[in-house]
Amino acid sequence: MRVAGARTRTHTPNWPTRCPGISSLTMDPECSQLLPALCAVLADPRQPMADDTCLEKLLDWFKTITEAGSSLLLLQGNPCLVELLCHMLKPQDLSSRVLAFSLRLTGVLAAQEDCFQYLQQGELLPKLFGEAGPLGGAAWTSPTVRSGWIQGLRSLAQHPSALHFLADCGAVDTIFSLQEDSSLFVASAAGQLLVHILGLSMPGPAGGPPSLQAGDWPACAQKIVGHIEESLRATATPQITQALNVLTTTFGHCHDPWTQVLWVRLSPLVAGLLEKDPVPAAHSLVDLLLSVARSPGLSSSSCGLWETLAQTLSHLSPTQAGPLALGILKLQDCPQALRAQAFAVLLQPLACVLKATAQDPGPSGVLDGIVGDSMTADMLLPSKAACVGLLCRTLAHLELLLPLPQRPCPWPQAPLLGAAVTLLQLCGGSARPTSDAGRHLCALLLGCVRVQRAALDFLGTLSEGTGPRELVTQVFAVLLEYLRSPDSSPTVLKKAFQATFRWLLSSPKTPGCWDLDPHALLFLRDLLPVLQKRLCSPCWEVRDSGLEFLTQMTRHWGGQAGFRHALLASEVPKLTEQLLRDPESYVRASAVTAMGQLSSQGLCVPPAGPEHPGGQQKSLLAELLHILSTDSEGFPRRAVMQVFTQWLRDSHADVAGDTEQFVAGVLQVASQDLDWEVRAQGLELALVFLEQTLGQPRSHCPCAVTPAVAAPVGPLAQALQPLCRVRLFEFAFRALFDCDRPVAQKSCDLLLFLRAKTASSGSLQESRSSPHVASVEAALQRWQAGDQAQPLGDLEPEVVLAVLRSLDLEGLQGALAESSDHVEKSPQSLLQDMLATVGVLGGNEADCY
Repeated sequence: MRVAGARTRTHTPNWPTRCPGISSLTMDPECSQLLPALCAVLADPRQPMADDTCLEKLLDWFKTITEAGSSLLLLQGNPCLVELLCHMLKPQDLSSRVLAFSLRLTGVLAAQEDCFQYLQQGELLPKLFGEAGPLGGAAWTSPTVRSGWIQGLRSLAQHPSALHFLADCGAVDTIFSLQEDSSLFVASAAGQLLVHILGLSMPGPAGGPPSLQAGDWPACAQKIVGHIEESLRATATPQITQALNVLTTTFGHCHDPWTQVLWVRLSPLVAGLLEKDPVPAAHSLVDLLLSVARSPGLSSSSCGLWETLAQTLSHLSPTQAGPLALGILKLQDCPQALRAQAFAVLLQPLACVLKATAQDPGPSGVLDGIVGDSMTADMLLPSKAACVGLLCRTLAHLELLLPLPQRPCPWPQAPLLGAAVTLLQLCGGSARPTSDAGRHLCALLLGCVRVQRAALDFLGTLSEGTGPRELVTQVFAVLLEYLRSPDSSPTVLKKAFQATFRWLLSSPKTPGCWDLDPHALLFLRDLLPVLQKRLCSPCWEVRDSGLEFLTQMTRHWGGQAGFRHALLASEVPKLTEQLLRDPESYVRASAVTAMGQLSSQGLCVPPAGPEHPGGQQKSLLAELLHILSTDSEGFPRRAVMQVFTQWLRDSHADVAGDTEQFVAGVLQVASQDLDWEVRAQGLELALVFLEQTLGQPRSHCPCAVTPAVAAPVGPLAQALQPLCRVRLFEFAFRALFDCDRPVAQKSCDLLLFLRAKTASSGSLQESRSSPHVASVEAALQRWQAGDQAQPLGDLEPEVVLAVLRSLDLEGLQGALAESSDHVEKSPQSLLQDMLATVGVLGGNEADCY
């Protein structure tokens, strides 16, 4: 292609005279001084260049400048930028990354119309984006350059002058060809650029709807729409897919009146795709129709959309129609007949399963008369892959639909429960179908983990509704079957535990009582021996899932008599205690959490053995302290800190016995931990103790022991003495200068909270000039410098308050809120870093994409 009006000169054109004294308005002087050297490096193909991330950051900086000010002033104040762009036109072995960067930079600058005209005067734009530029050279073989060319045009196309330029230089034809690019990124970007150009060329809301006559449309719009029409008539599926994707993006982003005219014009061609067998580009067709249906102007107009959707549902296969059916059911405003059709399509695979496994021949009639027709059965049964994929997608779609307010009503809860149970029985091998189709389906699904996981997820979601007692009994039976089965994989067992907990939560309850109902208690007695077995599994994931399930149950029913009796009659608490010494750290952490919950509910002590009252509880506290001090992995230590914090918050019996000794011991161990999360949790525990000491309200667990001493109301010195005795301030001050920012932030928040609580009290005289205050401040300065060997020793409340008021906590809080590289992120630092790479071979290059 030939660029209109292009000449062959390659020397720098004669640019208009620059405006004097404007560089300071567009860029820092320091950066302006560094920019010429950087442009020279970029223009020199012999120089090694920084990685793509640096170029991306440099481009982001230029975008920031142009968004805040004038691109024209930026160019006139920094002529080295124009020289760099002109240098890209010379025949040389340019870096594809630098060329792509230059194309994108040109687009960013030309996005402002006055700068566009400025660059046009030197014919720079047609030479960069026309055939005389990269299009006609070897550099075009690089996907990076093609992508930079598209992104440059995308930035440039912001005003009418850009539209004329695109039409004159033949760029639209090039974009059409790039839709078929071998690089998916380039092809996708080309389609998005077409959408942007189409939206730019068509009139906005104030212009009114365009004429239906093609000759009245702008030139760029005519060309793009004509190309879409031609692609929709094509026989090749890739061309159809490209056209559908462009339309999907168009209707998803543009809601102006002209989109209605566009749909009326193109909808016959879209509907014509349904007459082909098979329907080409079915997934892209579904995306387009849903995009149109979600468009406010189109969904409310009489443009035949609902009829097209109904026709599409009947022409697509169940696998292809499922996403469309789900999308239709999610629409806020949709004809009831279409919703019913969509729901029937969504339920067809499950109806097919129930029909194939029915004991009596003929339709099962379970799903409100919806039965699997021959097409669904053919799609479901030919192969395991087809069967598994369709069923998993169907279950996932129904699971997404269930919590939505616009879900179909009435909801077929009982039939869907039956279908989920049947699928799990087919996968587990307990189903006994009598028909040939049922036996074939059982053979396909036997042991299929994918369907098991999907069905268990769906079954758990169905627990939010109700069902007949006999069906609920079947639900618990199949869940127990999976929990018992030695063939259940760890992931299936985890989901079975989750579904079981959700069904136990939803079990009927006596009014005014939150205990489990008799049927659930009977199930629990069968479940606990299974849980015991799973806690002894050789697979650590299974042990971990069992402990998580136990923790959930204890948290919800630990105070209920039926649950307590069943649990204490089992070996589960004893096995859980043994898992504190499990070889796997994840299991130890889960065991710590479970034991903490059991202890909070008083479920660690067996009903027999009154000769040692409280002995088990004390040994647990010692065991957890031992884990906190000696465990080599961070997960169990973090779990211990979370348990201790909750115990302190709930006034656990062991903690309330000697709270100060407990807090002092935990903080001493936590302060030496190498895991920052342990130290941060130590600050959380310190904050709870601080709030309790200052008389803040706190929550209590069911078996909490109320402290004998109420919150202090006396002088402030008396209130702060317990905090000093447990060395809370030394722990907090040390954390204030922690090398891990989250720890320092949490410490800063704690000290600010304390200072705010003590600021209004005038009952304590501070000693800002005392030698002890000076020594503490000197020690803190050494800590801040990295020398934390010297402890602060015993602190008095007066000294603490004096130090608190001398610290610039607000300034430190602001500094901690900044990102760790806020200094290095400055433009000046970026330019310096890029220049520093000159002469150094790039061995650490990384593609930022």
